Amino acid sequence: MTKNDAASNQGWDVALYDQSFGFIAEFGAGLVELLAPSPGERIVDLGCGIGQLTAQIAEMGCDVIGIDADQEMIALARQKHPDIRFICATGEDFTIDTPADAVFSNAALHWMKRPEPVIASVARALRPGGRFVAEMGAHRNVMTITEALYQALAEQSVAREAVEFPWYFPRTGAYVSLLEAGGFDVTHLHYFARPTPLDNCPNGLSDWIRMFGQNFLAAAPPGNEAQIMARAEELCRARLCPDGRWLTDYTRLRFRADRFDG
Repeated sequence: MTKNDAASNQGWDVALYDQSFGFIAEFGAGLVELLAPSPGERIVDLGCGIGQLTAQIAEMGCDVIGIDADQEMIALARQKHPDIRFICATGEDFTIDTPADAVFSNAALHWMKRPEPVIASVARALRPGGRFVAEMGAHRNVMTITEALYQALAEQSVAREAVEFPWYFPRTGAYVSLLEAGGFDVTHLHYFARPTPLDNCPNGLSDWIRMFGQNFLAAAPPGNEAQIMARAEELCRARLCPDGRWLTDYTRLRFRADRFDG
């Protein structure tokens, strides 16, 4: 799960991520199928987090490099998977020494708020004909949650403008245009809603906000963070917890794009 300088207020609780957010890698299983890795291929896992999917791809006989901008994520990835190479670098300017057959990214590109340099870095990392296979948050992703947070903050006299929105959630057509301008042919594209349960989060939606919504909490009046989370939960409960089971209102964009030959 990579972040960049534009989302600098976001901090990661790596222990909470490891304990409660394993579903992020689990939902990446279908993306690995789309990647269709072959033994001997050189693959970059961009925004690898703590390396669950990196290790899964390595077990398929691939030479995998995991890249993430967060030092603590990389440290835990190296601890969990000492036989895999992990690099701490941003998506906007990472480099590798030998061109890759594929760049893979699960639930990370939406943390990289400058997509053009990310796509350029991916293109540079790929051999001609190499593939870019990824899934990211897209237009309307977590809109129920973010609108509830904005309302909770407004009730504390905090304006929307005080929050540095931490993500990049593109419309499908806009992102396809960026990929094509960056030297890619888009060969697979799927935009879909995926309500996702928070079954491993003992504190429900508050754990999700604490993990991923630090920019919203940073805008809260000092000492009011818990109150903001509780009010956001109250506002979301009817839609996202109708039967006592918390969900997130995820909307995703999954794609494969092949780098132009030549």
